[in-house]
Amino acid sequence: MQDQNCERNVFKTSRLEEADGDGLNPTNNRTMGEIIATRFSRRGFLRGSMAVTAIAATVSPAALMTAEKAKAAEGGSKFTFTEVEAGVDQTHHVAEGYDADVLLRWGDGLFPDSPEFDPTKQTPEAQARQFGYNNDYVGFIPIDGSSEHGMLVVNHEYTNEHLMFPGIVTVKDGQAEVAPADQKRVDIEMAAHGGTIVEIRKEGGKWQVVRDGANNRRITATTEMELTGPAAGHDRLKTSADATGKKVSGTVNNCAGGVTPWGTYIMAEENFHGYFLGELPEGNREAENYKRYGVPNGSYEWGRFHDRFDLSKEPNEPNRFGWVVEVDVDDPNSVPKKRTALGRFKHEGADNIVSKDGHVVFYLGDDERFDYVYKFVTAGTYNPDDRAANMDLLDEGTLYVAKFEDDGSMEWLPLTHGEGPLTAENGFESQADVLIETRKAADLLGATPMDRPEDIGPDGNTGRVYVMLTNNTKRKDPNAANPRADNAFGHIVEIAEDGGDFAATKGTWEILVKCGDPSVAEVGATFSTETTKDGWFGMPDNCAIDTDGRLWVSTDGNSPKDTGRTDGLFAVDTDGEARGTSKLFFRVPIGAEMCGPLPTPDLTTFFVAVQHPGDGGEDWEGFGRPSYYEDLSTRWPDFKDDMPVRPSVLAITKQGGGKIGV
Repeated sequence: MQDQNCERNVFKTSRLEEADGDGLNPTNNRTMGEIIATRFSRRGFLRGSMAVTAIAATVSPAALMTAEKAKAAEGGSKFTFTEVEAGVDQTHHVAEGYDADVLLRWGDGLFPDSPEFDPTKQTPEAQARQFGYNNDYVGFIPIDGSSEHGMLVVNHEYTNEHLMFPGIVTVKDGQAEVAPADQKRVDIEMAAHGGTIVEIRKEGGKWQVVRDGANNRRITATTEMELTGPAAGHDRLKTSADATGKKVSGTVNNCAGGVTPWGTYIMAEENFHGYFLGELPEGNREAENYKRYGVPNGSYEWGRFHDRFDLSKEPNEPNRFGWVVEVDVDDPNSVPKKRTALGRFKHEGADNIVSKDGHVVFYLGDDERFDYVYKFVTAGTYNPDDRAANMDLLDEGTLYVAKFEDDGSMEWLPLTHGEGPLTAENGFESQADVLIETRKAADLLGATPMDRPEDIGPDGNTGRVYVMLTNNTKRKDPNAANPRADNAFGHIVEIAEDGGDFAATKGTWEILVKCGDPSVAEVGATFSTETTKDGWFGMPDNCAIDTDGRLWVSTDGNSPKDTGRTDGLFAVDTDGEARGTSKLFFRVPIGAEMCGPLPTPDLTTFFVAVQHPGDGGEDWEGFGRPSYYEDLSTRWPDFKDDMPVRPSVLAITKQGGGKIGV
């Protein structure tokens, strides 16, 4: 991370992975580990239909197989592809019989007048007309209902300067440092953030970018935006540049995302704390608030050149980040809206679904150790026949936080001003205060601290919801069902909403799998015994549930040094005899994280995003040293001496056509 003289060590892959720090939750609320331990210490709860998940922590694989056979009521795996071999090298790999074609790379042109990418002559102006850096969430909005023509929407989460810019890294005695930035470099980084909206079309079985698409657009850290909803206009959101508290310049650290039923693009702001430096003025009321969010962190140097990122000059600016952003892709001149009703935290997960009675439900994770799982239910209902009527649905509704109980039940607690402890006596003068300090409000309600909640996927076929919990290596409470005091590999929680209604305020929960290598007993992984040595994974991050109800999981953090494999995309069975079986479908090159993933509605294409390839070269014995622009562990995807490594979106299709995964 950045130190006071602005020099950076490039050994760390993702410089905004403070979610992997000690955690900022000050409460003594019972953790998910403690709840899991209590629940599964009671034999009575081992009789249910999902009992095998609990039994797996304490019995042998052979006994587990017997239990699985006994409970199976359905057929085998829904996935019949030939599994990829896990491993580490300089390129990507996809299952036999599939093509994985690069569709968009960092620097690719998006408009007829976009300049050609020249990594040695980058400018902010050029980057604002090119595909941004570190592609994360990928969404697809069909045009005229087609699965072969639509708008691709992609988040650009953050930047890695040591991989992006020539001549800024020095290595001495095996230590690599990045030189302090100048304003041009900072402004290029700001232009590389945000998102891309671009028309794509499938021609001759291959996807192509339509550079003259009328609605193509780049959104950056300087794009004008509007704050809407209950917190908009509040004094705590006002700055010297915006006396209204309703206008914001740009969006940052857009990790998760989504597409609404009415076809708008959702961008979720995650680790916003890293963009701020400086100190608050003495006695400023935001001190406690910012401490709970880790502000300032100072990973970026933007505050040296732009006053709004310096707390000493603009103490309210951090309150204008950490929101969910909605963009109308049908109008390239529309002003994106930060929808404050959905709360302010480090958003990871922004998937949504329509409930039985027409309310739109968003599932939201707060990606930090010991933070929470949320959902938002709109006050109004979705009108499939009137797009305009849906455009402000996200400004009114109820934000809930999850509390998990020992007996396998769970409750969604409303974060509503005036209810319970959310009153003026505790510092909440209005709903705006509740939303600005969502974490504090959830603390007071007694929500359950989780192990880094990331993506959350609702399954419209079953009424179940899958929560990706990446890891928590600060856990100190080993237990029967999660016996790792150092939960390095994470797990997946399955929620069943009451009556299959996503707007319900109660439900039940189970663990689908605890992740890690099942062959190492002390790890305590609980994949099905049908999972091969290539199929297990750690650190679940993003997920997708396709139109056939199949779960796909992408991972972040499988270090070659620790696991002997790179990250990838895994197909995971959730029902029947194969429940808990995982198969590796696609793996990324050295140093990369697997993001996306996104199947088209007809399941004939899978879009995936490969983020920060080539990072962390010292963790791979095949390279054994820091990886940076001049000395890269891979030059994927171009493999040209004059090209750096480039984060990219790929389109996976089946050779000869057909449905992905079968």
